[in-house]
Amino acid sequence: MALPTILIVPGLRDHVDEHWQTRLAARLPRVRVVPPMGRADLDCAARVDAIDRELMAIGGPVIIVAHSGGVIMLAHWAASPGRTRKAIRGALLATPPDFETPMPEGYPTMAALAAAGWLPVPRRPLPFPSIVAASRNDPLGRIERVQQLARDWGSRFVDLGEVGHLNPASGFGEWPQAAVFIRELAETPVVASAA
Repeated sequence: MALPTILIVPGLRDHVDEHWQTRLAARLPRVRVVPPMGRADLDCAARVDAIDRELMAIGGPVIIVAHSGGVIMLAHWAASPGRTRKAIRGALLATPPDFETPMPEGYPTMAALAAAGWLPVPRRPLPFPSIVAASRNDPLGRIERVQQLARDWGSRFVDLGEVGHLNPASGFGEWPQAAVFIRELAETPVVASAA
């Protein structure tokens, strides 16, 4: 079975060659990437618009692969009326942060996130199948809080064990399990998103 187009949605980071999403994108036959926007400008609406632009450029079914803040971006996109609706087979949502509790030093404050439109985090069920993959020792989100997000979104929850934030700082340049989850979502019947 041919894979749908994969849309990569990075978190609050700039481009990182060693990141598992970057390496995954380099191996896939049909992929689009929402341009990484870093932390300098936290405007959530601009990031949601970027997801929409990339989706409009894709013909056929899509699997979304979001990491960290990209997961929260996608939740905002899904909750926004009037957004592009595609045949989304599903979404892999890796290590979403808990923006509703204070983040470690060096990350945006709750006040900055609220001012930029990130809060409150949407908690309605997502209009497509999804898998939330979480870490037991993620400094950006306690597993119990992430598990609650998964329940709210109607996502299948996967406990990855102790993988930190699943990024190069946690020792991940490759994440082979992503391909397993993508294959699972690819085998899910196409679900047309409601407008």
